[in-house]
Amino acid sequence: MSEGKKGFFARLKEGLAKTRNHIVRGIDAVFSGFSAIDDDFYEELEEILIMGDIGVNATTEIVGRLKRQVKEQHLKTPQECKQLLIDGIKEQMRVGETAYDFEEQQSVIMVIGVNGVGKTTSVGKLAGKLKDNGRKVLIAAADTFRAAAGEQLAEWARRADVPVVGGSEGADPASVVFDAVNAARARGVDVLLIDTAGRLHNKRNLMEELRKMNRIVDKEFPNAHRENLIVLDGTTGQNALVQAREFGQVAELTGIILTKMDGTAKGGIAVAIQSELKVPVKYIGVGETIEDLQKFDSDEFVNALFDIKREESSGEEEQGAQ
Repeated sequence: MSEGKKGFFARLKEGLAKTRNHIVRGIDAVFSGFSAIDDDFYEELEEILIMGDIGVNATTEIVGRLKRQVKEQHLKTPQECKQLLIDGIKEQMRVGETAYDFEEQQSVIMVIGVNGVGKTTSVGKLAGKLKDNGRKVLIAAADTFRAAAGEQLAEWARRADVPVVGGSEGADPASVVFDAVNAARARGVDVLLIDTAGRLHNKRNLMEELRKMNRIVDKEFPNAHRENLIVLDGTTGQNALVQAREFGQVAELTGIILTKMDGTAKGGIAVAIQSELKVPVKYIGVGETIEDLQKFDSDEFVNALFDIKREESSGEEEQGAQ
């Protein structure tokens, strides 16, 4: 395993410490404090999961699945079903086989979200990753409201060695998208990444503008694979779910980039969003470098959340390397 990957897991684990204290200690107390699997046991378990930001919907699904498995397998003691609970959360968060098809196809990826969540940074990192994978990438700088946004994006594009199409400050973002789409088609670009202005989900005119940009892409580039990735700050908990819901009404969300997972992240929200919106977390960010944005791996995430040692997985990797 590379140092970068190991560092990523360590920082993810660190970032999830707050959630782990909420959830894991509580779960351990439930599993050791109850001698039988009864209604009180399930009720206590539900309460801990909800308190850990996993949300009512996801908790109901996870506990419902656990109840079915306990019945099917005729389990009697709480300890016997702890692993089932962990496996259930992993299953809840599986990304799906087609989630990253856009990396191999001609695609337009629009990156959206509120201010301050790390959208521009995520666009830059994603551009670098796609370029490293041999894709021909173009960035559209459609955030024309924030003076520093263009400069910040230009710096990321320089690092990733990817060209940018942009408008001057105050320009119409929809016209930037129009120019970028036509440039992408003319240059035979594989992936067009569109950085959008951070808009508050309650500002109607900005949300309307997002609709307009989506319509332009649909009209001008109808055969491209479309992705609308929403960037959410992992430290904001249930507020991130509210944002995602609001944006989902304006643009069809296809995935989530969860950032700031190296801070005191409320990691349970990743489970909640996936369950509530049926939108997968596709990338997870734990720092400032391109390597710090990784594809989401439900096993790795839940292992970090529950502080499960990685011996089994590293053993498998060693076998694969031989």
